[in-house]
Amino acid sequence: MSNAWQEKAERVSPLESVASHAILVLAVAFALYPVLWVVSLAFSGDRPLVPEVLPIPHHPTLRHLTAVVTTRHGGDWLFGRQLANSIIVSLATAAVGVIIAIPTAYALARFRFAGKERGLAALLATQMFPTVASAIPLYLMLNALHLLNSRTGLVVCYASTSVPFAIFQLRAAFEAIPVDLEEAAMVDGATRFGAFLRVVLPAARPAIAVTSLFAFMSAYNEFILAATLLGREEMFTLPVVLQRYIGEYDQQWERFAAGALVVSIPVMALFYVAQRHLVAGLTSGGVKG
Repeated sequence: MSNAWQEKAERVSPLESVASHAILVLAVAFALYPVLWVVSLAFSGDRPLVPEVLPIPHHPTLRHLTAVVTTRHGGDWLFGRQLANSIIVSLATAAVGVIIAIPTAYALARFRFAGKERGLAALLATQMFPTVASAIPLYLMLNALHLLNSRTGLVVCYASTSVPFAIFQLRAAFEAIPVDLEEAAMVDGATRFGAFLRVVLPAARPAIAVTSLFAFMSAYNEFILAATLLGREEMFTLPVVLQRYIGEYDQQWERFAAGALVVSIPVMALFYVAQRHLVAGLTSGGVKG
């Protein structure tokens, strides 16, 4: 296979190579251009927001970044508390969603039982409603349970949407894993649960990693429910914090951009840590050598 790819690469003309690299460079530039604007605003001094072809920081300064990160309230590090709120809620949402979805998705992928198709249809129906449609019912339920202005209440709300999504994602992944792998493990003496732990879960690791990342990012970036269910400033998540910099009569675009850069750091770090799981083979290590 490697020789075939090498022969194909040798047949590519220089013009085709230049054209493909030019297209890739343009695609990367198109994707990074908005990020360049954010960086320029974050590190520029106070200036009018005017359109520029090449946004370059004017009078470079760290003042806006420092002002965002060092925000304090009543002697406490307010931004640190808000950052912790976002990370804890997002990690808990991803963990709850995946832990509930794994056995459910495996059962839907491997077993036949009464109500299976109707259950799948009901799960699919829950994905058809926008988040804003559930804001008022969720507010009333959390108020009755005394979970408003709490991380627990936010995790419960986010998990209610991440679980159905995770079930559908992981069900497709489990269905793609050959049943023969489990049967071979059971022939060797493993139980059904043992085959699930030692064969299916390692083979589904890339899908689990992707599902966890999607659940984390959906909770980390969610704004509507967080703004509705959280009223105390120390309980805000980062999207709500960023929105406060853009008001009706006062727009602090420089601080908004600086906060956006800080907010993106945990997501980039998570992608970097999980990248080897994302590119791993679906059934790597699933068969005997």
